[in-house]
Amino acid sequence: MTPEVLAWALAQAIGNRWRGLADAYTGGTTRVTFEGRTVEYRSLTEIRQALAVGYAAENPAQRRPCITLARFSRDAG
Repeated sequence: MTPEVLAWALAQAIGNRWRGLADAYTGGTTRVTFEGRTVEYRSLTEIRQALAVGYAAENPAQRRPCITLARFSRDAG
């Protein structure tokens, strides 16, 4: 996980889904409780992947832009 993803998640309000995941990840546990729900993850790797997906979804400017190339030609045939 990149440091900016973890920093972003830890900057969220306590009780927020992403903050709960970050706290669990840094604490080395796979059980996360947020908004009255408890989720048991299989591994810290799964938590790391969830954080990366959440970061990408909430920070669209960080995504790579899509580029399309269009070509046109006049055929003299």
